[in-house]
Amino acid sequence: MVGSVEAGSSPRNALLTPCWERPRPCSPRPHGLPGPALSLPASASRRAAKWLGVAPFGAPEKLGCAALPLSGRQQELCRRKPHLLPSIGEGARLGIQECRSQFRHERWNCLLAAAAAAAPGAGPLFGYELSSGTKETAFIYAVMAAGLVHSVTRSCSAGNMTECSCDTTLQNGGSASEGWHWGGCSDDVQYGMWFSRKFLDFPIRNTTGKESKVLLAMNLHNNEAGRQAVAKLMSVDCRCHGVSGSCAVKTCWKTMSSFEKIGRLLKDKYEHSIQISDKIQRKMRRRDKDQRRIPIRKDDLLYVNKSPNYCVEDKKRGIPGTRGRECNRTSEGAGGCNLLCCGRGYNTHVVRHVERCECKFIWCCYVRCRRCESMTDVHTCK
Repeated sequence: MVGSVEAGSSPRNALLTPCWERPRPCSPRPHGLPGPALSLPASASRRAAKWLGVAPFGAPEKLGCAALPLSGRQQELCRRKPHLLPSIGEGARLGIQECRSQFRHERWNCLLAAAAAAAPGAGPLFGYELSSGTKETAFIYAVMAAGLVHSVTRSCSAGNMTECSCDTTLQNGGSASEGWHWGGCSDDVQYGMWFSRKFLDFPIRNTTGKESKVLLAMNLHNNEAGRQAVAKLMSVDCRCHGVSGSCAVKTCWKTMSSFEKIGRLLKDKYEHSIQISDKIQRKMRRRDKDQRRIPIRKDDLLYVNKSPNYCVEDKKRGIPGTRGRECNRTSEGAGGCNLLCCGRGYNTHVVRHVERCECKFIWCCYVRCRRCESMTDVHTCK
């Protein structure tokens, strides 16, 4: 099946198994009670996303590999390729910024964990969402993998590394009859994808427990979906050559799309993500039995557990809720007070803005401005 991911089949940890799934007799599963939500052990989720802690460090290359929040496997790769440290930091920043941008009007707004926001390196950048196996988990893993591909590939094209540069497979090709040829510097996205896989993808065989294997297989798939988004949105740019501005011959090259465009594609994948079964099989499959014949594509985002509504504060999970969030009273969509405030209503208060306006240059030599005041209604969720 297209896009299937192998998952292990080691025995389920008895401590994580409800009694009605164990071989010994016990009370039957209560009618209508859903199965337990799978979640990765905290150590596994921290290991998988530890590298995101590089983002707050402006120049990680100055600190060196040992001082950065990397897993043992990533530390080893970092020591072998220290010149990639700036790209690793930039990839983490790209992913975090795009996550915030795409979800800025949603109930879950890609908020950093409190400890990480307070001090760099104090803890994982994301909390509950990293190990929950929800749609939000899927987006985080995909956008971070895509960010790493994008930053490493950009660094290659800029000539910042000796082991990669432009994509040489396209040199000297083209179509003479159509008046164009490959030239310039095509982005070598394949190298960026290779490094992203080496740096982010932890082998499933190194984990124990069926629950962990399902979620890690899901995360590996979503990592790859993020990388595929970068490759899918590659575009061709051309430059014309000819006498007096004519376009007798065109030189063309392949280039990555802006990361904002990649983020929009991944947000769309998030909106249409697929829930998969939490039962271990040879490969992952859709939870909905009526749709299991539909293949899972490698660019689909997958999740196991349904998301909480993110409406109410949950300190245990690190969910802040939407109380106090600014909303748009006139919007019926995302960011609108009806949706964002979860039906609780909103408060309105007036904010006074003071700014300089009607500035004029006075000879000689200063600028004179007026002080302008405006009053704006601001709406916040109750």
